[in-house]
Amino acid sequence: MTEKKLMWTTVAISAAALIGLFFFLRAHRLREISDRLSVPITGAVIQREADPNKQLPISDVVVTATDGVRSAVTQSDASGYFKLVLRKRVLSDQPITVSFQHPHYEPLEISVPTGRFETPSELHVVELTPIVAAHVQKTSTPNQPLTVVSDLKVRYTINNRTESNVGSTSKTFEVVNQGNVPCDHQSPCSPDGKWKAASKTLTLDAGPDNSYGNVSASCIAGPCPFTRIDSAGFIHGGRHISITALNWSDTATFLMEAEVYHTAINSEVRELYPVIFGQTLNFTLPPTQEGVSLEADINGAFMVFPLGPDLNLSWATCTARTGQEQAGTTVYRCELKPGYRFPSSS
Repeated sequence: MTEKKLMWTTVAISAAALIGLFFFLRAHRLREISDRLSVPITGAVIQREADPNKQLPISDVVVTATDGVRSAVTQSDASGYFKLVLRKRVLSDQPITVSFQHPHYEPLEISVPTGRFETPSELHVVELTPIVAAHVQKTSTPNQPLTVVSDLKVRYTINNRTESNVGSTSKTFEVVNQGNVPCDHQSPCSPDGKWKAASKTLTLDAGPDNSYGNVSASCIAGPCPFTRIDSAGFIHGGRHISITALNWSDTATFLMEAEVYHTAINSEVRELYPVIFGQTLNFTLPPTQEGVSLEADINGAFMVFPLGPDLNLSWATCTARTGQEQAGTTVYRCELKPGYRFPSSS
C-alpha cells in the first residue's frame, strides 16, 4: 500500500511540474509575440527648404501615431528627433497614421505601413512647411524696415582647476618599544606573532585648497629591519594623510616627506564667431563653459545679451541640446524673430 501511495505521489508531482512548465513556456511565447507587435517609429522633423543648409531641425513638434484603436504621443527634441512605440493588435495589418503639429508650421500626416513586425522600422525624415505669412504678421508690417543684427560674437568663460607646488614638508616621529619581549597574544605583536610590538600613527592636514603629493615614509634610525610602515593612509596623497609605523624591537625613528600642492580655479574668457545659415546662427560650446553671452550690433548700436539658462533673447529664439559627436558639449541654435535679419538676409 505504501509503494502504491509513493507511485501516485510521484505521478502527481511530475504532472504538476509539466503543467507549470507548459504555462511558463506559454507566457514566454506570449511575451515574444507582444514584443514583435511593438512598432517603434523613429525619425527627425526638419524645415522644408530647397537649400539643405536651411533645413533646420524643429523642436516641440507634437507627434501622434494611431492605428485607429491605440495611439501614442511624443514631442521632438531640440535636434528634431522623435521616437514613439505603438502596440499593434494581433490580427491588424492596417497602416499607422502619424501626424505632426506645430503652431508655426503646416500640419502633416504620413502613413507608416507595418509589414512584418520582425523587420527594423525605417528612419523617417519629415519636412514641415513654415507658416510664414501668419508668423510675420504678428510682429511686423510690410512697410516696417527690418532690424539688422550684425557683428555677432559669442563670449563665454572656461574654469580650469590647476595645481601648483608651493613647498614641501617633513616630519620625524619615534615608536618607543622594548625588544625581545614575548607578545603572549597581546596586540600589537610582530607579524609572526612572537614579540610584543608598538605602533604609532602620524596624521597631517595640508589645509584648505592644499594637498599632499609624492608622500614617502621610511625608518631612519634604530632597528629598522624589525619595523613595518602601513602606506594605505598616504599612498594616494590628499589633504589629510596618515602614516602608521609598527615596531617589534627597540625604539625606532621614522621620517615622512611630502610635497605640498595648492589647488586654484582659473577663469579664462573665450570668444568665437557663430555660423549663420539663413535666419539662424549655430555654435557649439565645451562642457565646462559658463556665462554665455552674445555680442551684436543692433542697427548700429553695440549690445551685449546674456543668454542665461532660459536662453532668452529679444531678437531670436534659441534652443540648446547635448552634442552627440562629443560628450558634454552643448549645441546652440538661435533663429531670428520676425522683424530682424542678418546683413546677408533680404
